[in-house]
Amino acid sequence: MNIEEIKELIQLANDTGVAELEVQRGEHRVRIKRAGLERELVLPATAPVQYAPAPLAPAPAAPIEKDNLITIKSPIVGTFYDSASPDAAPFVKPGDTVTPKTTVCIIESMKLMNEIEAEVAGTVVARLVESGKPVEYGEALYTIRPN
Repeated sequence: MNIEEIKELIQLANDTGVAELEVQRGEHRVRIKRAGLERELVLPATAPVQYAPAPLAPAPAAPIEKDNLITIKSPIVGTFYDSASPDAAPFVKPGDTVTPKTTVCIIESMKLMNEIEAEVAGTVVARLVESGKPVEYGEALYTIRPN
């Protein structure tokens, strides 16, 4: 690359208004950076904003009582599974007795398997979702008659 070619590149940068230009031909490389094009960003002053980060996962929805039944709702969006694998028995079925720590299902969300617990003691009345189906946040999964 000779001086005439470099002058042409400088003129090209000025004519087009580009802030920076880099050209390589073989083993020669030229970088042209126009001075004075950097601008300072000035933002108007505002009151400080209080930021509270959102929890990584929403807290499980509180069970809701209706006609003395408690509804277990999905705490997340995902895919509902009533057993640990397709050929395994369901975690619970209608008529089973559960305690607050009994796993009733799994909800897969973003490739993570989340075990959902009963959170109350009682008897399972009904499963409200078909295994393998998507569920929304707050969707009813089971009804339980408390002890």
